[in-house]
Amino acid sequence: MKGLQVQCLYFLVLNSLFYVSSLEEDLSVHTLDNLMDNFKDLFQNNDATPHAYTKFSFRKPLMPEDDICYIIPGNPESLKECTFNSTSKTFLVIHGWTVSGLFESWVAKLVSALYEREQDANVIVVDWLYTAQNHYPVAAQNTKMVGQEIAHFIDWLEEATNIPLENLHLIGYSLGAHVAGFAGSHTSNKVGRITGLDPAGPDFEGEHAHHRLSPDDAHFVDVLHTFTQGSLGFSIGIQQPVGHVDIYPNGGSFQPGCNLQSTLETISKYGLFAITDIPRCSHERSIHLFIDSLVNEQEASMAYRCGSNDMFDRGMCLSCRKNHCNTVGYNIRKIRMTRSIKMYTKTKDSMPFRVYHYQLKILFSSKVDRSEMEPSLTVSLIGTKGEVEDLKLTLKEKITTNKTHSFLLVAEKDIGDLLMVKFKWQESTNWSASSMLKMVSSWWSGDSADSEVEVHKIHIRVGETQKKMVFCIKGPHALGLQQEVTFVKCKMNGKKQT
Repeated sequence: MKGLQVQCLYFLVLNSLFYVSSLEEDLSVHTLDNLMDNFKDLFQNNDATPHAYTKFSFRKPLMPEDDICYIIPGNPESLKECTFNSTSKTFLVIHGWTVSGLFESWVAKLVSALYEREQDANVIVVDWLYTAQNHYPVAAQNTKMVGQEIAHFIDWLEEATNIPLENLHLIGYSLGAHVAGFAGSHTSNKVGRITGLDPAGPDFEGEHAHHRLSPDDAHFVDVLHTFTQGSLGFSIGIQQPVGHVDIYPNGGSFQPGCNLQSTLETISKYGLFAITDIPRCSHERSIHLFIDSLVNEQEASMAYRCGSNDMFDRGMCLSCRKNHCNTVGYNIRKIRMTRSIKMYTKTKDSMPFRVYHYQLKILFSSKVDRSEMEPSLTVSLIGTKGEVEDLKLTLKEKITTNKTHSFLLVAEKDIGDLLMVKFKWQESTNWSASSMLKMVSSWWSGDSADSEVEVHKIHIRVGETQKKMVFCIKGPHALGLQQEVTFVKCKMNGKKQT
């Protein structure tokens, strides 16, 4: 019982570090590193489990939660008993570390989603609970051993059924992602695909490719990173790219709906016993994004190649040229390059997660130099299918006049073809000394009217359709931005854009 309490305490410390974002700056990396080292020292004397006792549960479409048939390596009769179809796609679902020693609810949901998309598939849940319920450092240490057992199973399966390994897809979550990597690296022939769902960071971050999931482990390796918040020097999900294509939804560090307010609401509703469920929100979001891609094929999210999340947040990476965009999840286009491709996307806080990305390029002009502005900017989009109102533009830098600024705008519904844009500028009440001096100077000289900031055109690129449009201010003259201003498609040579 004492060991279980220590294990739970380790889990809470490991996973709750990232729910104190407002206090982050007050904590030192050195102190936290020492704290984690002390916890790891508790488990130094734990011997590795000599055998993983890995089992292979063949799940049925009508009973995705039940272990009613096991495929036993070396026993061809078990393949017949489980009605294994050697001509269909085969999925191996690999769970991660567990405190309870039981399968989590997402396993059955993923099984159902896989059968919904691929009705004739073989969906096998890899059960390594015996090893996974150890203290985290022990479970992490044994991932290689579990991977080797799965590799032996795959080699036997290939020999017994003659299945093409191109049809074999390993899907691993957290520690299970690295288990999948070790399995792929130890098979006699390379498997078709491995999907890593927020691969675990502790004990794997910065390790050599042979000691973690890597692009070498399958013909194609794709990864979703959803909980890599590492500003404190520690991360639950691995931050570095470890696949051919690595997608970082919402920057990869934190997910919508998984904020401190939601955490407090969960605790108030279910009590402190619910605290162990809190870290799963962002970490497990990777699973639900993948499930979403299976069951909402027509609403699949799009991700875009970008040099950094900051650049993406400026709307600078919405191009699809030269494989610069891709589908998130199951239908991802397989791109194999020598270096990992990092891609980014925004999502909603619930399923279906898809949003629509827009880049807005705006030139703010004024006869008076005003370079200390941090206004509140809101935009409403009106399209053929509907409209979205009062979307805030996030300022990544102070607004400088006579300079073009780029913004990322996200709409949570499809509004169709864009017809009209409404733009609103509200001055901040926080004036700097220099901006106040410039404003007083313009008043004193009688040029206050000329100091007003104006916008004449807005250039827009739609990520999902790749359409480019230019919107001009409605009316014969440019107006100031003290109130909402309407923009319509500019007329090109006497004709509107199409």
